[in-house]
Amino acid sequence: MSRELEKKYKKEAIPAMMQKFGYKSNMAVPGIKKVVINTGFGRQVAGKSAEEQRKIQNAISEDLGLICGQKTVFKKAKKSIASFKTRRGMVLGVSVTLRKKKMYDFLERLVKIALPRTRDFQGIDKKGFDKNGNLTLGIKEHIVFPEVSPEKSKGIFGFEISIATNSKNKDEGIELLKLMGFPIKS
Repeated sequence: MSRELEKKYKKEAIPAMMQKFGYKSNMAVPGIKKVVINTGFGRQVAGKSAEEQRKIQNAISEDLGLICGQKTVFKKAKKSIASFKTRRGMVLGVSVTLRKKKMYDFLERLVKIALPRTRDFQGIDKKGFDKNGNLTLGIKEHIVFPEVSPEKSKGIFGFEISIATNSKNKDEGIELLKLMGFPIKS
């Protein structure tokens, strides 16, 4: 990919943020630090045998790895909880943390390809931002990404994307992502 998002941040977002929020230095302008993508296995593996669970977990891990362009990390339960039928050490989900080049490549595909392909997409809601300007959004169907073939995929799963910024408040985070081309509702 051409890394347009990174160029847009450096050429357009930094000067606009300096003017709007009164930063004195380029280094003071907030930026995106990392993107964390994760999903849980939950319903897909409930009531299945150990071998079936392992197959489903590996299939989901492979698909998420294709989407992110990086190997996934299996997340295990830290303690047993009887009401959730989990045991300590049981694999509950997968996670990927992206930084730098891979992060910008993923965000570019998210903004330009995946979000427009999402059914009934109206824009990113401002409720998805926390008080520190970090954005969390969910994707209901992983097949909106072009890397995953719907015919080859064994099942459809959703996942969560957390975009971590180093902005000081919610308004700075919203403005930063708007300037970078994220479709945020007004």
